[in-house]
Amino acid sequence: MTDPYADRTAVHEQVVDGLGTVRVLPLDAQGDAEVVHGWVSQERAAFWGMNGLTRDDVAGIYAHMDTLDTHHAYLVVKDGEPAALFQTYEPEADRVSECYEVRPGDIGVHLLLAPAHPGGARAGWTAGLLLALTSYVLLTLGRQRIVVDPDVRNDKAIDRFLRQGFVAGPKVVLPEINLPDVHLPEKHAQLAFLPRAVAFPA
Repeated sequence: MTDPYADRTAVHEQVVDGLGTVRVLPLDAQGDAEVVHGWVSQERAAFWGMNGLTRDDVAGIYAHMDTLDTHHAYLVVKDGEPAALFQTYEPEADRVSECYEVRPGDIGVHLLLAPAHPGGARAGWTAGLLLALTSYVLLTLGRQRIVVDPDVRNDKAIDRFLRQGFVAGPKVVLPEINLPDVHLPEKHAQLAFLPRAVAFPA
């Protein structure tokens, strides 16, 4: 099968044992909008906060993000197949900074996995993707610690991060944000952290 993403430059590429080749591609706001809209529109992605948006709405949000120096979006592909939507951000430029003491070298991430195949869950699939993504953030980018802030009701995401080695932090309330281009409702979140020394001990 031809890889439709083969001509796109990856910021990170890694062969994960038992999984395959994972590539992290800068998101094409228009070109990837159909795939991303299909994911964020599903009920399982309710905590992502884009249920009810049109394809053009989603493309517009990511086109705006592409103008920022502090927030970045990526399409993660595994052996040429879209596997996840991945976002990184500078915590000091995000509302999460109002809820914990940001340290030098911190980086925030958001992760939305592609829907499971009709055949059901894939053993080791999520852990393999997370290994590649933490490698990108902590090793390729040279960051010291990852922070995540899943919704406190999102038990699956919280459990996934904890099983990957993240350490639970406090439960916090991220404040509502109202800007001309952005509206974010108040969010009750569970913070969790993954230091580089824990993920990749010397």
